[in-house]
Amino acid sequence: MSKLRIASFLPSATEMICALGLFNQLIAISHECNYPLEVKQKPVVVKNAINYSSLTPTEIDQIVSQRIAEGQSLYLLDEKKLKSLAPTLIVSQELCKLCAVSGNEISKILKTLSPVPEILWQTPHSLEEVFDDLLILGEKTGTLSHAQTLVHHAQNRIKKIKTAVANKSKVRAFFIEWIDPIYCGGHWIHSLIDWAGGEDALAQPGKDSIRTPFKKVLDYDPDFIIVAPCGYDTYQSLQQAELLKALPEWNTLSAVKKKQVWVTASNAYFARPGLRLITGLEILAHLFHPDVIPWSGPIDAFALVT
Repeated sequence: MSKLRIASFLPSATEMICALGLFNQLIAISHECNYPLEVKQKPVVVKNAINYSSLTPTEIDQIVSQRIAEGQSLYLLDEKKLKSLAPTLIVSQELCKLCAVSGNEISKILKTLSPVPEILWQTPHSLEEVFDDLLILGEKTGTLSHAQTLVHHAQNRIKKIKTAVANKSKVRAFFIEWIDPIYCGGHWIHSLIDWAGGEDALAQPGKDSIRTPFKKVLDYDPDFIIVAPCGYDTYQSLQQAELLKALPEWNTLSAVKKKQVWVTASNAYFARPGLRLITGLEILAHLFHPDVIPWSGPIDAFALVT
């Protein structure tokens, strides 16, 4: 492993790399890589092209949509720094243009690197494909046995949840991936909700999340609403959830009446295709069926919208 030098362009890959015991081989990350905390000491070679800090959810959606439509990147790649670090393996993805530099940008930078590093693309659309990506990463880095152990442990956690809620009635839920405009849950969210003992008729299984008119939410009238806007932690999601209260007829929803509107940390447990999605499953199962699924995880993993 001494010759292995890994550059990770996305947070989920960074989490996998560290879970496989390859922290010392990780030589470059993106600005969004923040777990485990130790990775923050690593050189950053990917940054945002846009300063989102002062923008509203609506403005972010408009700017991002416009840049993507125009073929502009959302990220800046520090070619000079990357070249000096001389990675032998780059891990990135093409699943979401909001999550990592694009394939075209990487193809351009490859022409300047010597020796040319191997590229490992991670583009999962389901939790099963997340596991596949972990196993492939393990194979590429000589840590396949460790990867298999991690996948086996994760599968056992899933089985435990599914068994515990098997005899419980399904709860009608709606998962919100963005506030304004509202986006439904995509990719693995539908499966997580199903395994947790719920159902989300508006989610997009194995597909990108899409804009969802609030009228559809009203017609569906879920008993639970999970607010997890991409890019935000629990506290920030709680602030974002306040915007929902201004929607016409928001207070007529069953979830609101039953005080079952929750926020959670999307970046930690739902948006990133890594092993912490299993913790996201456990959060959902606890919220839907607290009588059979206790919670002993981080106290800031979720919060009630009051």
